[in-house]
Amino acid sequence: MTDLQLCRDSLDGLSVGDALGAQFFVPGTTLHDLLDGTAPAGSWPWTDDTEMALSLVAELRQDGRVDQDRLARRFADRFEPYRGYGGGAVVILRRIRDGEPWRDVARDAFGGQGSMGNGAAMRVAPLGAFHAGDARTAALEALRSAEVTHAHAEGILGAVAVAVAAAEAGWARLVRNRPTPAELLDAVTGYLVDSQVLDGIRRARTMLDASVGEAAYELGNGAQVLAQDTVPFALWVAATRLDDYPAAVGACVEAGGDVDTTSAIVGGIVAAYTGRPGIPAQWLTQREPLATDGT
Repeated sequence: MTDLQLCRDSLDGLSVGDALGAQFFVPGTTLHDLLDGTAPAGSWPWTDDTEMALSLVAELRQDGRVDQDRLARRFADRFEPYRGYGGGAVVILRRIRDGEPWRDVARDAFGGQGSMGNGAAMRVAPLGAFHAGDARTAALEALRSAEVTHAHAEGILGAVAVAVAAAEAGWARLVRNRPTPAELLDAVTGYLVDSQVLDGIRRARTMLDASVGEAAYELGNGAQVLAQDTVPFALWVAATRLDDYPAAVGACVEAGGDVDTTSAIVGGIVAAYTGRPGIPAQWLTQREPLATDGT
């Protein structure tokens, strides 16, 4: 199995989770129906989570690494506001598209503190899967991918955490040895520095037997659209449901909040372990087709 196959499987998991999660902002779509095996009808458009992940995967396909200047151009050139980008991301990407240096734009965001949003984390799982078995490189490349739009440490560390989790999940698939939930979270925390993201993942480590509601109450569910309010819960779900893609996405739906983003993060990590066969075929069919420009 190649690194690009792992990457593409993770992208499928991310995009299906994103597209399905977004359906739960539509009136009449309920968790009860999903748990009963009735998925939302029709085609499921994906959001900015997938659009940015497509750019990142295209970057990896080109030469296997992140060139920050080139990635910034990809993000800006592909950017379509109707995909659900947050206001801060719209400003950043429009300024980059207008020719401003991404380093200046990222630092200027949110009054000069940089973004601590969950946008860098939501797109990065396929990068982690690409580096399965090499968590150190996954962490470094995730940092580089995050810096293009996120200058705040929390936003960057959220991306590092997700990428390491996906790298560990992909490696577990290759060696056919599923890590325990505690082992997966411990592997992630080894690559983080003191931060709210790290504190949240450490709390998640103590809640492995908790219910979805308890975990979301304690860790957040992305409702604040911040890395520290999103990544700890998403990693808790992925760690505790690593071999069950439908259950993992169902947990994100049950938790509410930023459902498309938590489902994208979780879906990308879990699919790195289960592969494409772990994703229900109907869900893959209903997801809006992915762009075909080399991804």
